[in-house]
Amino acid sequence: MGTTWAVRLVPPPGPDRAAFQTAIEAELAAVVALFSHWDPTSELARLNAAPPGFWAVSQPFWDLLNTALDLADDTNGAVDPTLGALVDLWGFGPPGPRTDIPSDDEIAAARALSGWGVLRLNREARAVQQLGGVKLDLSGIAKGHAVDRVSERLTALGAVHHLVEIGGELRGAGVKPGGHPWWVELQQAPGTPAPRTAAALFDIAVATSGDWVRRFGSADRIYSHTIDGRTGRPVDNGVASVTVLADTALHADAMATALTVMGPAEGLAWAEALGIAAAFVVRTDGGLVEVVSSAFAAMAAEGA
Repeated sequence: MGTTWAVRLVPPPGPDRAAFQTAIEAELAAVVALFSHWDPTSELARLNAAPPGFWAVSQPFWDLLNTALDLADDTNGAVDPTLGALVDLWGFGPPGPRTDIPSDDEIAAARALSGWGVLRLNREARAVQQLGGVKLDLSGIAKGHAVDRVSERLTALGAVHHLVEIGGELRGAGVKPGGHPWWVELQQAPGTPAPRTAAALFDIAVATSGDWVRRFGSADRIYSHTIDGRTGRPVDNGVASVTVLADTALHADAMATALTVMGPAEGLAWAEALGIAAAFVVRTDGGLVEVVSSAFAAMAAEGA
């Protein structure tokens, strides 16, 4: 996945460190083999490179793709697993980075191959239609999914108290020895005026989407890695970062992306309507400003 992972756990009697290490690495290897768009041998990469037609996929691939499509439907495309052509075009995919801006014609061509509404599924055959050039990109939820898989595997092995982190996305279960919660410092956009914030991850997950993580500059502008499928361009709505707390890392990951794409006004209204615990850092003419949803404020007050 091009990032690091770390796990802290309270081991039950029996399994040693090597057993847990092996189990964790097996879960991560399985996610990469299914959903990496960087590994040309992954199931996703092979589907992206396939000629037109319907192609049967494995059950784990099918399940996560359907979850991604449900999220796309729920968010009106703010989370979209079909934007791989646009991600590549803007230099954030396997073809590598770029320093110039794609032309309007290039963007239009990539948009014609994008959009969750274009994807067709054959449910009886568990198959996905490749129109020719459509590129799936599940990176908006794959890290969160991996965090959840590792957490669930540890629980199954009896390590019910643990903290899992992959690329800054975390999920905590149970407590540390002595009964203390898993305290983690939340990621924040560089220069944010908000105080440093820590969260107790007691059976909860957190994810942050930030425009400083992956980006490129051209002329006098910086372009973020988060693509808005509605425009075919990187988001340009003033959002520097969104942090979301949720029951699962997958949901936190997806909602952080969705709210980033929606922007500070629509995103905050959406978070309020659905009771999502979200913190926005927004770039304004007066500098960075933090805005939080009611659910996030309530959680912060509860932990104060």
